[in-house]
Amino acid sequence: MAASPHTLSSRLLTALVVSTTAAGFALAPGPFDWPCFLLTSVGTGLASCAANSINQFFEVPFDSNMNRTKNRPLVRGQISPLLAVSFATCCAVPGVAILTLGVNPLTGALGLFNIFLYTCCYTPLKRISIANTWVGAVVGAIPPVMGWTAATGSLDAGAFLLGGILYSWQFPHFNALSWGLREDYSRGGYCMMSVTHPGLCRRVALRHCLALLVLSAAAPVLDITTWTFPIMALPINAYISYLGFRFYVDADRRSSRRLFFCSLWHLPLLLLLMLTCKRPSGGGDAGPPPS
Repeated sequence: MAASPHTLSSRLLTALVVSTTAAGFALAPGPFDWPCFLLTSVGTGLASCAANSINQFFEVPFDSNMNRTKNRPLVRGQISPLLAVSFATCCAVPGVAILTLGVNPLTGALGLFNIFLYTCCYTPLKRISIANTWVGAVVGAIPPVMGWTAATGSLDAGAFLLGGILYSWQFPHFNALSWGLREDYSRGGYCMMSVTHPGLCRRVALRHCLALLVLSAAAPVLDITTWTFPIMALPINAYISYLGFRFYVDADRRSSRRLFFCSLWHLPLLLLLMLTCKRPSGGGDAGPPPS
């Protein structure tokens, strides 16, 4: 059976990109602009599809050696390389155009930069250096920043805080995932922390679990949320930090799986709590009623 081009776009990854962009848009100050929100979501989704398609195009020779990627349509010859490149172009051009012309030039520039960073920096680095994980974390941190800039037209502290939360979350998420795939990554020739620097892999995961506690506490300081947020987020941040510590100490498949599965529900719950505790657009906490 022939595969359709949309299988190139990694639907779960694109859904994560669009949802974190939406969270950034919703958390930004000011009234919620539905037309702008829809344009931002569509443009970001198209840009993500383009980046994923180009990534799969470049990695065909290596994906064939890995169990988790050997059934991708390009690897199995179900989709031609020309169709993959055409699909990526048909996503990238309108995606960036929608973000630039329909939203604002800053958001369009961030979208274009993220496609470049993912395809021209992160993808080739995976076979050269463990620095690919940090570059990939930047790629994942940009979508909520794009959501914020789409709503406000500016890059300010709130945008960088949201980006920082996504940046730190990705280390326990990916390092725990890659721990159980070390043999696969080694066969594929990918340079991953879990393969070449296992101790660093666990330390970095724990470090960024703890960073989520600090970043959550910074949200009310920067007037993004009320002080209720870091208090409500403390149990889930403490729990992922505990699992990060267990992963650091135990260094086994069970502890890595527990940390990975925790990360799957931790991020949406954390963002939902941020939205629930969003500071009203009027500014600080409401004062006493006038006498």
